[in-house]
Amino acid sequence: MSRGEWVAALGERFQHPAQVISTGFGAAVLAGTALLSSPLASASGEPTHWITALFTATSAVCVTGLVVVDTAAHWSAFGEAVIAVLIQVGGLGIMTLATLFTVLVSGRLGLRARLFAQAETKSLSAIDLRRVVRNVVLFSLFSEAVVAVVLTLRFMLGYGEPFGRAVYLGVFHAVSAFNNAGFALWPDNLMRFVTDPWICLTIAIAVIVGGLGFPVLFELRRSWRRPSRWSLLTRITLGVTAALLLAGTVALLATEWANPRTLGPLPDSGKVLAGFFAAVMPRTAGFNSLDIAQMHSSSWLVTDLLMFIGGGSAGTAGGIKVTTFGLLAFIVWAELRGEPRVNIGNRRLPETVPRQAVTITMVGIMVVVVSTYLLLVLTPHSLEKVLFEVISAFGTTGLSTGITATATPAGHLLLSLLMFVGRIGPLTLGSALALKERTRRYEFPEERMIVG
Repeated sequence: MSRGEWVAALGERFQHPAQVISTGFGAAVLAGTALLSSPLASASGEPTHWITALFTATSAVCVTGLVVVDTAAHWSAFGEAVIAVLIQVGGLGIMTLATLFTVLVSGRLGLRARLFAQAETKSLSAIDLRRVVRNVVLFSLFSEAVVAVVLTLRFMLGYGEPFGRAVYLGVFHAVSAFNNAGFALWPDNLMRFVTDPWICLTIAIAVIVGGLGFPVLFELRRSWRRPSRWSLLTRITLGVTAALLLAGTVALLATEWANPRTLGPLPDSGKVLAGFFAAVMPRTAGFNSLDIAQMHSSSWLVTDLLMFIGGGSAGTAGGIKVTTFGLLAFIVWAELRGEPRVNIGNRRLPETVPRQAVTITMVGIMVVVVSTYLLLVLTPHSLEKVLFEVISAFGTTGLSTGITATATPAGHLLLSLLMFVGRIGPLTLGSALALKERTRRYEFPEERMIVG
């Protein structure tokens, strides 16, 4: 088969952007697994078991942060570099990188490449997509550079780290934070910095910015002084994000304030900082400055909800997204009022949008329920701990009560699949598996039925 025939056959097989996105992320996971399995990637110089390598590669590409081995102790400098690269690739998106390379090599984009990149970046228009992709990459790298500089200076001046080591720590954690990955190079994650505002607030801000989504960030850059001109996407994303951060901080402070194993021993200012940090991380970042395993069950429940919702659309966060959660609230309100259509402010939503929001939520709930049942069968742990790990994996969060590392190989494979599904998205993955889209050329007679 000639090269032209092979490309034509490949294009015929992958006709939907979602198929290429899923394939691209899968290829990145397999490449990362191969690299992390090599002796060069482990600190001991011995090959890493393929399930451990697969789990770590999936967690990195899917910017989750769940681990089954101590990142700093098990992996060599080469292995940590591979993890950082996989995080960067997963954060920007396979199609965004592919589009960038196409621009650099050929200087132009075809229609198919534009559609693929549009599907990955969630651009609202395919017009001038090269500029969009360039802005995404430049903004990501600039944000990571700023965070890396702040962290490097803090590690040098506040903790006496040598310059080279401080730069290494600063860059790694900047990439991990902005891409909402949650990988850290200490056995206790960030618990040793629980009262350090320079470390915690810098990482928290990076997580929030990275999780807002590029369309929202670009719109804020253009018209941050004119909120009246913001789109519904920006208004809902910012409003729901602020509400969740405030509610999460208050709820976690209320339940953990006197807990001697978490916030109890800290000064009041440290408690507020740690509570805010703990409310930010379920946006699917995965860093922790408190021992998650020592939290009250009520705090786990709050964190479960925040992890399931996640962050903004087209950002590095996972979950069903804050826009979906916000739309659900408006859908319920419109139904309670008897409104035939869903209106937000002076805008009317297309009929397909509410269906998409409900579908994404229901698919997410179904995936979480089925996976929780399977993991309960595979592990001896309690329901609340298993549910926490499942939502953390599906929401690509990375927070853990400590049971992930002790799960069976089958449990690790299940969590790996959950991370992949959570990163790609239930609807994207489903459409990638469908060979073609189907349209109905006729309508059935309408019949009312009782609901509730």
